[in-house]
Amino acid sequence: MQDLLKRIEEKHLKAKEPQFDVGDTVKVKVLIREGKKERVQAFEGLVISIKGGGINKTFTVRRIFQNIGIERTFMVHSPKVQEVKVIRQGKTRRAKLYYLRKLIGNKATRLKEDSKRRLSNIAEEAPEAEVEVEETAATEEVTA
Repeated sequence: MQDLLKRIEEKHLKAKEPQFDVGDTVKVKVLIREGKKERVQAFEGLVISIKGGGINKTFTVRRIFQNIGIERTFMVHSPKVQEVKVIRQGKTRRAKLYYLRKLIGNKATRLKEDSKRRLSNIAEEAPEAEVEVEETAATEEVTA
C-alpha cells in the first residue's frame, strides 16, 4: 500500500524543489485565479516554519503589512506556487520562528544575515562560471 502511494505521489512532485530554509526571506510567486483570468501574485516575507515531507511539505511565510502580521502557508509541490526565490538568508537557531508573532516593528521582520551560507552559495555558483571560461578558452585554442 505504501509503495502504491509513493508511486502516485512521485508523479506530482516538482522536478526541482526550491532550496530555502527557516529564517530566509523569500518571494513566492503564486497563481491567482479571478473568474476566467489568471495572474501571478508575489508574496514576500520571512519563512517561519517548514513542515511535513514529500508531497505534503508545507512552509509558512510571514510578512508585516500596514502594521498587521500576515501569514500564508504554501504547499511546496503545489502547481499554484510558480516560483520561490530566496532574497536573503537569515541566521537562526530554531526550527520554528513562532516567537516572531509577539514582536513588534523592525524586530519582527529582521534576522541577522547568515554570511557563511551566503558565501557557500556564491562559491557553489562560481565554479560553473570558471568552467565556462575554460571551455571558451579551449575552443579558441582549437580554432587558432
